[in-house]
Amino acid sequence: MQIRKDTTLPADAARAALAGRVWRPDIAGPSVVAIRPDGVYDVTAAAPTMRDLCEADDPAATLRAAAGERIASLDEILANTPPDARDPRKSWLLAPIDLQAIKAAGVTFVVSLLERLIEEQARGQPERAATIRAEMLATIGSDLAALKPGSPKAMALKQLLVAKGMWSQYLEVGIGPDAEIFTKAQPMSAVGHGMDAGLHPDSTWNNPEPEVVLVVSARGRIVGATLGNDVNLRDVEGRSALLLGRAKDNNASCAVGPFVRLFDGAFTLDTVRALTVKLDVAGPDGFRMRGESSIARISRDPADLVGQLIGPNHQYPDGAVLFVGTMFAPVADRDAPGQGFTHKLGDVVTISAPELGALANRMVRSCDAAPWTFGAGELMRNLARRGVL
Repeated sequence: MQIRKDTTLPADAARAALAGRVWRPDIAGPSVVAIRPDGVYDVTAAAPTMRDLCEADDPAATLRAAAGERIASLDEILANTPPDARDPRKSWLLAPIDLQAIKAAGVTFVVSLLERLIEEQARGQPERAATIRAEMLATIGSDLAALKPGSPKAMALKQLLVAKGMWSQYLEVGIGPDAEIFTKAQPMSAVGHGMDAGLHPDSTWNNPEPEVVLVVSARGRIVGATLGNDVNLRDVEGRSALLLGRAKDNNASCAVGPFVRLFDGAFTLDTVRALTVKLDVAGPDGFRMRGESSIARISRDPADLVGQLIGPNHQYPDGAVLFVGTMFAPVADRDAPGQGFTHKLGDVVTISAPELGALANRMVRSCDAAPWTFGAGELMRNLARRGVL
C-alpha cells in the first residue's frame, strides 16, 4: 500500500484547516499537528491533545494561529506510515483523534436498513442473502427513503408491518423516533490512514462501511469532520444484534482519517450534508469494487444524530466523534454466485471525498494488526514528561 500527499489531501487543501496526529519516536509519543503547504507542524504546545483543540472556542483559528515546530514534509510522513515500510526512527501518521469517545449511528440510510434486515433473516448465512433481499424489496419496497423517522406516516407503516409479523428491531431504529447510536471503539484505539485495519479471524462474511465522521465538542458543538471505516462483521451481527460489540469492536477494526477538517467559512455542516463519499476496494486477487454514497440521502440529519448522542441526559467531557452511517452495502458476488461480498486478507480499502481527502487501509486479521498498547494513561504520562501538561 502506497499513500501520497496528492491522493491523501482534500482537493482544496490550501484553504483547509487540517489537524492530525503523528507518532514522534524522538519523544516516544504522539503530537497534535497542523498540515500546512510546506510541511507538518507540531502544535502540541498550543493544543496538547486533539480533545483540547476541539474544545477551543474557534478550533480552526486556534490551529492556524499556532506557530508550531516543523517535523517533516507530509510526503515523508506518509511514506513512513504503512507498517511494512516503516522506519521506527522517523515519524508516522496516527488516527486524528485521541480522548474523544468513538460512537456510531446505525441504520441511517434505507440501503443499510434493508441490509440489516437481510442479515437478521439470514442468521449469518451469506448464501441466503440474495433470496431474502428480493423478498424484502417485494414486500416493503425501496421507498422508505421518503419516510421521516418517527413521523405519523412512519408509525402507520410500523403498525402495518407489526400486523403482518414483519416488524424488526432494525426497522424500529430505522424509521422509529430513536436513532441507533452505539460505541464503536474505545478512545485512543482507532487506526489511521495507511495503517492496517482488522477483521476478526472468526468472521467469514464482512464488509467495509465508508462513513463521514463528525467531531463533536463536550458542549455538543460539531466542530469538524473526517472519514471513517466502520468495519462490519455481517455474519456475527446477523446471528444476534446482541453480538454488536463483537461485530464492531475488535483490534484495529475502527479506521479514522486522514485528518480532521475543522469548520470555518469554507467548510461547514452544510458542506458535510452535501458530501459524496466514495469507496474503492482493491484485492490481492485482482478484484476491484467501487461505490459511492451521498450524505444528502440520509434519513436523519447529522445535527439530529448529534442531538441524540449528547445533551442533558448524556455527556462526554472529552467530546466525541460520531460515524453518521453508510448507505453503501456491497452485495455483488465476489466468488461463488449468491455468496455476495466479503473481504480477503490484503484488500486495500480507500474511502474518499474531495472535501476530506482519502483514508486507505489494508485489511488483516485483528490478531495480526499492531496491538493497541498506548492508551489514555500512557498519553497523560507522556505529555507530563514533556512538560506540556
